[in-house]
Amino acid sequence: MEETRSVSEARVGTAAPGEAGLANCGQPSSTPEPRNQGNAPEPEVASERSPLAEPVARTAKAPDGEGTTLSPGLDLAIRDTAADIAALLRGATDTGRSVPGLTWTVGETAAHLAQANVLMADVAAGRERVHGDGTPGGIAEANARVLATYGERAAGPLADLIEAGATSFLAALAERRPDETLRTPLGPMDPATLASYLLTHMLGHGYDLARAQGRPHMIDRGRVELTLPFMKTVMPRVVAPAAVAGLTARFTVRLWGGAAFGVTVADGGVTVHDRPEAGADCTILTEPAAFLLMALGRGGPWGAIARGRALAWGRKPWLAPRFPTLFTAP
Repeated sequence: MEETRSVSEARVGTAAPGEAGLANCGQPSSTPEPRNQGNAPEPEVASERSPLAEPVARTAKAPDGEGTTLSPGLDLAIRDTAADIAALLRGATDTGRSVPGLTWTVGETAAHLAQANVLMADVAAGRERVHGDGTPGGIAEANARVLATYGERAAGPLADLIEAGATSFLAALAERRPDETLRTPLGPMDPATLASYLLTHMLGHGYDLARAQGRPHMIDRGRVELTLPFMKTVMPRVVAPAAVAGLTARFTVRLWGGAAFGVTVADGGVTVHDRPEAGADCTILTEPAAFLLMALGRGGPWGAIARGRALAWGRKPWLAPRFPTLFTAP
């Protein structure tokens, strides 16, 4: 249902990276907001619809003969994103270079991503992998422990491992039933949501690696829409109790020219709805890449506002800057 725009309008804000957001992939943050360093250009933000958003379902047969079908284009998006990241790494000349906004180097970020893809492949295969306690702090500590025990920092081997991990993940997922429950670092998920989780994680760190090398990132509208099953599943699990205390509000989140969903905040919790909220108190409209970067803690509001990529309206548009702070990034 379409909302009627109020004459009262406000721009969208968000919290600083490392402080709040939907999911920042458990990386340490060293700056309040990602920005250019040196002469590295800001990677271009794509706004056109990607071919990945077109309905290309990938179906494999589970052991009982039922098909395991990913969301349209998700299989292709995972493969292409892994390949894009691998290409970035193979073009890297210095894996010791710092990543803007993080405390990790290019090599450390790539090593974390490679190990995460292997872990996710194990999860997809149904193997027990304990990684943290499901809290933001626990996942970050687990990431640090794994990184400290894995010494590979060379671009070529890490690029190969990232691609191999993604391929193994998809092969393992093809053996799962579509209604099967898999245990992940962020709680139980079905296979399709787990695939959306993997894509989200790769896009976040792919962006990090692109910025470190002054190269365009791979985030586009099609891929962002494919992250939404994970985003909508995890939001109630990463609520910041202090931030939602005493708040009752209905939000609609819209992406330019694409998906929309609703979020109700009440009684100290969050409920996510697949459809926009009728009569929402605050509707937030963002360019898709800007939405994902803010959700992952990779961008603050002011860059999006300056570029005209985020705004809000409704009875309470001033709630928009508060929205990202309702969640603690894992």
